[in-house]
Amino acid sequence: MRQQFKFRPRADGIRGSENMNDLQTANTAFYNDIRGIIIKARNNAVRSIEYTRLMMYWHLGERIFVEEQRGQDRAEYGEYLIRNLSKELESEFGSGFSERQLERARKLYRLYPTAAEVRPQLNWSQYRQLIAIDDNYKREYYELEAANHAWTGRELERQIDSLLYERLLISNDKESVLAVARKERIPEKPTEIIKDPMYLEFLGLKREAEYYEKDIEAALITHLQEFLLELGNGFTFVARQKRILLEDDEFFADLIFYNRLLRCFVVIEIKTHKLTHEDLGQLQMYVNYYDRFEKLPEENPTVGILLCTAKNDLLARITLPEDNTNILTSKYQLYLPSENDLLDEIKEVLNLACDKEDENGTENNLPV
Repeated sequence: MRQQFKFRPRADGIRGSENMNDLQTANTAFYNDIRGIIIKARNNAVRSIEYTRLMMYWHLGERIFVEEQRGQDRAEYGEYLIRNLSKELESEFGSGFSERQLERARKLYRLYPTAAEVRPQLNWSQYRQLIAIDDNYKREYYELEAANHAWTGRELERQIDSLLYERLLISNDKESVLAVARKERIPEKPTEIIKDPMYLEFLGLKREAEYYEKDIEAALITHLQEFLLELGNGFTFVARQKRILLEDDEFFADLIFYNRLLRCFVVIEIKTHKLTHEDLGQLQMYVNYYDRFEKLPEENPTVGILLCTAKNDLLARITLPEDNTNILTSKYQLYLPSENDLLDEIKEVLNLACDKEDENGTENNLPV
């Protein structure tokens, strides 16, 4: 247990509670300053060590690749080189230099042939995940997002496993997704940052037959940081169970956020059943209220997101105005499916979008 820092009275005989309180306050501030200096130094030391380790593997990869090129006339030379090098290194330095690790180091160098391309914000464990991605655009997206938003290794792994990149591509083209990640442009439409489906496995809810809406809402508040990460970029929490009084009638909106990129309020309603037209009408009312009574003139129109266990896109299109762009529906799941199931779900959504394009004869821009 850390020993509490205590104030020692001065020897000149200062008395009086006011003087003592002032000195104790000043002493606390002094201690906090010292503590902050130590913590910052420790964090910098950890980052320095992580970056040194990352660059060590990059240099190993460079040296291995150069050596391999000398024996390029023999196809098996690279495999032989790494296998024997690993045996020598592991006997002296341990498991951090296994064949697999050395192969990763070589791949790191091949994908990032100049040291300046390796981001100091990320560490070796994160780059191990990134170099396992074959698609260059997909790898770049996760690399940018991890660096821009200070994702931990676990957060990066979760976003890759939940196919964040593919889910964003459902409503957007590859160029716009990467442009936002590169900070070349600011998102203009809610569909550019809001995902469908959403995966809420981080709530840790047991596999029950059903849950009440308040149970899921409470779990989301408890895991607010993870929920913000799943929602997308630019979200800040505003209110829970926001009371809306319309003459003598009371209503309560589940969750209110503000998105600084879209510059608008975001109202989220949680339902534990399949989408209904009553749900859409309720959400539309909350959105109208925020547009008329909360939104500032320079802000953009409010966005409403209806989280439900199952969607009915045709019902949503018929219920909402034809020019709707601000009421979105997103299916949520409390458990993360397998990668194959995830891909099947995404393909199903993409096929539905293509069918809508064929019906309309135009590009599908509907958010639902």
